[in-house]
Amino acid sequence: MGFVSGLVVYLMIWWTALFAVLPWGNRPPEEDEAIEGQVMSAPVVPNIKKKFIITSIVAAILWCIVAYLVHIELIDFVGMSRDMMDR
Repeated sequence: MGFVSGLVVYLMIWWTALFAVLPWGNRPPEEDEAIEGQVMSAPVVPNIKKKFIITSIVAAILWCIVAYLVHIELIDFVGMSRDMMDR
């Protein structure tokens, strides 16, 4: 797996992991905590920076697993692309 394909795989894993991590620890505001103009379903403290850091760590771990599987040729991106071109 080259640099560009590795980067693309990492970004795909990162975005998928982000959607899995975003709901962690969210709670809606109580009636007395509600801010005027704020939607009641919006989280009180979203912790976006913390969630981005967690997402990056999770994505790096998953990317290492995928890179290892590509290295031992359990996943073959080149073969997959050839199969798609043959159709």
